[in-house]
Amino acid sequence: MKKLFLTLIFLILLSVRIDNASALTTKTPTPTESVLQQQVDELKSKIASKVAELNLVEKRAFFGTVTDVSDTQITLKDIGGNTKFVDVDELTKFSSANSKSFGISDIENNMTLGVLGLYNKQSRRLLARVVNEENKLPQFIYGAVYSLDSKEFTITVAKENGARNVVDIETVTKTFSYEEGKLVKSGFSQIKGTESIIVIGFLDDDDKKTITASRIILLPEIMAGPDIDLGPQDEDLVPSTGSGKKLTPIKQPSTK
Repeated sequence: MKKLFLTLIFLILLSVRIDNASALTTKTPTPTESVLQQQVDELKSKIASKVAELNLVEKRAFFGTVTDVSDTQITLKDIGGNTKFVDVDELTKFSSANSKSFGISDIENNMTLGVLGLYNKQSRRLLARVVNEENKLPQFIYGAVYSLDSKEFTITVAKENGARNVVDIETVTKTFSYEEGKLVKSGFSQIKGTESIIVIGFLDDDDKKTITASRIILLPEIMAGPDIDLGPQDEDLVPSTGSGKKLTPIKQPSTK
């Protein structure tokens, strides 16, 4: 009987300890704990959002010619012909070697700018931090020699898109020929009709079809592409001989 009594007491005490432990583990959070957890969750959400935002933004630079400008935006065209959108704000700094007070109101179409800022990969726009007026962008032309004017030292280059440019050769122009895997010095007298050619230079301010060459690379071993038009010239692109007579266009050799 005594053993039975002790056993019952032991079971009662054990059940009380189990009930207390259960009550501790299922305790209802206090109002203070709920507010703290909410703040932690909000902080986690903000951090995750900021990390995602930082992953979309990177430092980048644009270099191009102005095609449009407003008080808050500049549109550029880069050397590859791609359109770039630049946003400006109160933190954007402007500079120019030609003016100490250079600002957004001084920017005009056809002006060349270098821009450094924060690029958004999603919107593909650059938030400018520095905008600087630069020298003109060089032009790159690939085509074939259409005609030469030995008196005026100009050549007309036919391009794949059907357009033609007059290339003005100056004393500062450097001419090279790429032969047998080597780039060797050349000159105006070595330029031949229908020869493939690369011209690097700058557009004339008064005539956008005329380029002042800084570099010319002749490609005598490369035939002119079939898409390059070496047919009759446009009247407004026939170079002058200086005597009032027009030059006879150089015709592409027959492949028949």
